[in-house]
Amino acid sequence: MARRPASANGGGLRREVGLIPLMFFSLGSIIGSGWLFGSLYAARGAGPAAVVSWVIAGAGIVLLALVHAELGGMYPRAGGTARFAHFAFGGLGGFTVGWLSWIYSVTLAPIETEAALQYADNYLPWVMHTSDGTAVLSAGGYALAAVLMLLFSFVNALGVRLFAETNAWAVWWKTAVPILTILVLLATSFHAGNFTAGGGFAPEGLKGVLSVTASSGVVFALLGFESAIQMAGESRDPHRHVPIAVVGSMIVGVVVYLLLQIAFLGALAPQDVRHGWNALSFSGEFGPFAGLATGLGLGWLAVILYIDAVISPAGTGLVYTGIQSRLLYAMGRDRYLPRRLAELSPRGVPLLGIIVGFVVGMVIFLPFPGWKQLVGFVTSAAVLMYAPAPVALAVLRRGDPDRPRPFRLPAASVLAPLAFVMASLLIFWAGWPTVWRLLAAVAIGVVLLGGWHALRSGAGRPPAEPAEDERAQSEQAEGGRPPLDWRWSLWLWPYFAGMGVLSYLGSFEGRGVLPFGWDMAAVAVFALLMFTVAVARPLPGHMTRRYVAASESEAPDLLAAATGPVEPPR
Repeated sequence: MARRPASANGGGLRREVGLIPLMFFSLGSIIGSGWLFGSLYAARGAGPAAVVSWVIAGAGIVLLALVHAELGGMYPRAGGTARFAHFAFGGLGGFTVGWLSWIYSVTLAPIETEAALQYADNYLPWVMHTSDGTAVLSAGGYALAAVLMLLFSFVNALGVRLFAETNAWAVWWKTAVPILTILVLLATSFHAGNFTAGGGFAPEGLKGVLSVTASSGVVFALLGFESAIQMAGESRDPHRHVPIAVVGSMIVGVVVYLLLQIAFLGALAPQDVRHGWNALSFSGEFGPFAGLATGLGLGWLAVILYIDAVISPAGTGLVYTGIQSRLLYAMGRDRYLPRRLAELSPRGVPLLGIIVGFVVGMVIFLPFPGWKQLVGFVTSAAVLMYAPAPVALAVLRRGDPDRPRPFRLPAASVLAPLAFVMASLLIFWAGWPTVWRLLAAVAIGVVLLGGWHALRSGAGRPPAEPAEDERAQSEQAEGGRPPLDWRWSLWLWPYFAGMGVLSYLGSFEGRGVLPFGWDMAAVAVFALLMFTVAVARPLPGHMTRRYVAASESEAPDLLAAATGPVEPPR
């Protein structure tokens, strides 16, 4: 199949996505498998206080979403989360955040497939089996997973318009089903006594609430607002639509998940928690909400939930198959990965990135065959991906102050460092076993970058001065080593190392040298220190502006889209 490069004067990504489909990319990412299992695992870990876990997670993720809303409106580019760090910290910082974004995104399609098959075990018992008390894929389940992953890849390969329309139909369905479930459960069975049963409202105390927030699917369920940002390069009017899509999808997601947890806790039969919340068990728990519906005699609702258990995760898997390919596109276009990843098919999609995502996804099923085993790691990867954004916002307020900001974060001097502290705590609460694996994944990415950089010919150079722009862009198009700008990314490595040390010494599955409470205070102080250090040594403003100008060459109609006539959203 013939491919065309992302040229310096046209890009090739097709601007065919209106406001509603763009918002549905984010909402479809937020409402996925998290709603199917998050309420059960949160209740087991924190009891009725799981409601507090959703409030804490919602507040933290909404704050990070507001930060991204400003950045996404300013710089609507494909693979945006990697681009923000690139503009603020230079090449090495941009690659590091892009790598984390890709790890998170490429893992989502396997997670959602795993969730669909775990629910399907209730009527297709051959797709799963139990190993050490954990549901894992059987050989037949692995084959069925491959079919679903191929389907996601095929739809994405057909072009962004079909991708957006398919996702839109899925999102209408999978938003309606949780809302229907909430209303029916609250009307049919609500035992207020459950909120003080089985050891009281918070049987595991504050530590249980915080542990559940990061590691039992709560934060994971709320992730996904960045999907509209990653797809911004294909939006008709990204400057206006990206902030609305990010904030709007996040508000809907938090409200739906909080009500789902309340409805789940109230619908349980009192005898289900007589042995305590950590031993919560009932018939059909492999599909928690469907199991509850069956037990309440709501067979029709159970049927809808079993159907949704395929559609809802599949819709999210479909989105992230496309998202991860745009991240590879962004890193390939900036030459931190092979340039072929930035080539577009005749339908205007990064086809090689889609293929890479399929292959990697099938490998991911092997070492992490269970839904819950994947969730903790992916949640921390996502939050670590989000964490540099508040720092980037503060840096870019100084380095690119005159750029139009369709949405401007109020009180950014307070909220940006607060968002960075919150992101650091969410990573810390995931526990040492998750944190060390995450840091190992970062190290692998740096090794890959180092190897690729060593193979490239020609020395890296920072963005050119205005008189040299044309020649510099020509050199970029021809290849050569991209500039790493490591001096302005140095803060990242003490930050990663410090988070690893604090996690190892802390009370969340660490050595416990730092007692509970004091360890969180240490993380907050450390995060504020690193925020101050990073903001004090920003990428020079002229380099930021050159990187932004170079990225605009992939979509020269951006300014026209921001100021000229725009088609009505579809």
